[in-house]
Amino acid sequence: MLDQAERDPDSLLSTRPLILDEVQRAPQLLLAVKRAVDAQRRAGDFVLTGSANLLLMKRVADTLAGRAIYLELPPFCPAEWQERKDALTPLESLFEPNFDWRAWPREFGNWPAWLMRGGFPPALQIDSEADRSLWFAAYAQTYLERDLRQLSSVSSLPDFQRVMTLAAQRTGKLLNQANLARDAALSHSTTHRYLNLLETGCLIARIRPLATNPSTALVKAPKLFWTDCGLAAWLAGIKFSADVTQRLDAGFWLEQTLFQTLQTWRALDPQRRKLHFWRDRAGHEVDFILEQDGKLVALEIKAGRQATTSDVSGIRAFHASLKRKALLMRGVVLHGGDARPLDAGDVALPWGWMVAQSR
Repeated sequence: MLDQAERDPDSLLSTRPLILDEVQRAPQLLLAVKRAVDAQRRAGDFVLTGSANLLLMKRVADTLAGRAIYLELPPFCPAEWQERKDALTPLESLFEPNFDWRAWPREFGNWPAWLMRGGFPPALQIDSEADRSLWFAAYAQTYLERDLRQLSSVSSLPDFQRVMTLAAQRTGKLLNQANLARDAALSHSTTHRYLNLLETGCLIARIRPLATNPSTALVKAPKLFWTDCGLAAWLAGIKFSADVTQRLDAGFWLEQTLFQTLQTWRALDPQRRKLHFWRDRAGHEVDFILEQDGKLVALEIKAGRQATTSDVSGIRAFHASLKRKALLMRGVVLHGGDARPLDAGDVALPWGWMVAQSR
């Protein structure tokens, strides 16, 4: 198939409908797809899948602009893996004007366990954390030795693996490429290229800050997350769920775990839904900003069971920075306790359903 796609791609597309996997291995095929679509346009004739973001690949001959719909399929979030048909209904309800905090799901959540499991089906099917660690080790080795080489030539695999490890240790934090390059003992340009390869390979996501007011001094650096929390934890040296809550950076790993669900919410409708964060230079911060059709919901993530009005100080600063105050539907503190209203329309809601134990 690959040989045919490289030598005579038009013949490969003669039969419709056609599904081609790992299409990034033959990027020149997209020109043939473009010709086939222009000759006879019929939705669904070609389904192209792969483990790389074609829009970020430099070797792609054509982006099929105006001829294709792109869908991002990140690793499973817990509710997806449990086959809950109403998996993301709670997040969608936050945009409703008459949102009722009393209807928010109340379930016990175990985020350290889901952090270690991640969202790759083979890893999710392994119960033993020790055995799952072996799977992640094999996955990382396969990525370095095969998948990475399909995307680009890398002169030193140990250097690239070191960047992966250092990037995993920075999950949920502002990405400072200069500091990362220094710690990796690499040039800034090489580190930048390696991070771009990780993003092209759908392993990391850089969440951009939301610009609210040109007069506000905002932090412009992105926040770094991994698309699979289990792989990130393994790369960072976390081998057992019991170790996570004792770490000084446990709050960042909680954010990474909940990001698994938030990226699924965004991926369902990437044209209407966006995911940001907000931080000004005075130190006020909102962990996540959900955007849908121009409306905003501010999310602050807390590991503890008690939420107080001081936990929404960042949300208040964010609201004050907005030129159009009505854009913010509500501020939410996602925490480990019970649902209850805070002041000024903000609410505290449990994150348990996002990392719920299997039914």
